[in-house]
Amino acid sequence: MSTQSTMLHVRMDTELKRKANVALAAMGLTASDAVRLLFHRIAVDQAFPLELKVPNARTQRAMAESERMMSRDKARFASAEEMFAELEKAGRK
Repeated sequence: MSTQSTMLHVRMDTELKRKANVALAAMGLTASDAVRLLFHRIAVDQAFPLELKVPNARTQRAMAESERMMSRDKARFASAEEMFAELEKAGRK
């Protein structure tokens, strides 16, 4: 089954577009990705979807740490026991 595509032209304020593109890029999306995602959710849910937000600074640091660990193929902790000990220590603070 082949799918056809169509163009959607939208007029908006230049500064709004710039700011939105910066936020979308931080989420790893293009404007076209965002519009396709929006329309897909509207079609599937028959409702306006939940809002997407740029991750806060703490979440961004955790994501970056995870990406570094995956790129090195090395976990932050040598064992589960080490991880739980660190969590216990952090929970006492």
